[in-house]
Amino acid sequence: MLYNPLLDTFVCVAEAGSFNKAAEELFISAPAVIKQINSLEQEVRLRLFVRTHRGLTLTEAGKSLYKDALYMRKYSDGALDRARVMARQEGPCIRIGTSLMTPVDILLELWPRIYKQIPDVKFQVVPFDNTPENAREILRNLGERIDIVAGVFDEGMLAYHPYCRTIDIADVPVCGAVSLDHPLARKERLCWSDLAGETLYMIKPGWSTTMDALRQTIERDYPDIHIQTFDFYNAQVFNACENGHAVLIAFPFWKAVHPLLKIISIEEAGSMPYCIVHSPKPNDTTQRFLDAVTHIVKTPV
Repeated sequence: MLYNPLLDTFVCVAEAGSFNKAAEELFISAPAVIKQINSLEQEVRLRLFVRTHRGLTLTEAGKSLYKDALYMRKYSDGALDRARVMARQEGPCIRIGTSLMTPVDILLELWPRIYKQIPDVKFQVVPFDNTPENAREILRNLGERIDIVAGVFDEGMLAYHPYCRTIDIADVPVCGAVSLDHPLARKERLCWSDLAGETLYMIKPGWSTTMDALRQTIERDYPDIHIQTFDFYNAQVFNACENGHAVLIAFPFWKAVHPLLKIISIEEAGSMPYCIVHSPKPNDTTQRFLDAVTHIVKTPV
């Protein structure tokens, strides 16, 4: 599994409604189940269950984690299956790192054209957990376990990773993500005036020059929008957006990150470059891949 295995026990307990029933399904003792749930609660620093003499009920935090655990398990298993299939393929292979925040959707759209240029090269999806520590480690060591990562990067973000190089593939529009039951979800397009009185989640200053400029524009021209800062894009931020009925600055290719959020374009919000990030000294297979992508980007369809 690519996620914490204690989540399997958590899901089983949540669905069974008691430690004893979960223990029977898991073929372990009830004390062992309780110990695993206690360990998970200590690890995430959240109370996940209300324990009463009538049984167990999920707290609000537990309900949120249960919903996301089901998605993460499905995502993890599917990603591993795809990666294992590709690992069995013989011949040159390009290893593409992917996470909830760095999906390969746009890159996959280009794959038929890439394949025409380098038909002998296969690609292998390598899933990773989206944490600041993982992101730094992967970008610093591109070419070892992962050859490339694709996502939104601008010059501000790359200043923190001088050991990386990029190829711009496209400009992707800055959008807003809202809960499906938010009044704004009825709209197909937003303008900044629609967000008056709303809480807007934005990444902390210094992470991106594009986001910093956008923040300054909003603070200057739309003071009725209440900006709330977070440190790093991850599933918890999407959950907070959905649970708090806030608006989250997002991008179209994140539409699958949270099933209860709708991503809507925002007029005059600008865009960010979607790039392939690679090592400054790629191996021969990666270089062939990069050359093919560069040719495609420069050649009109």
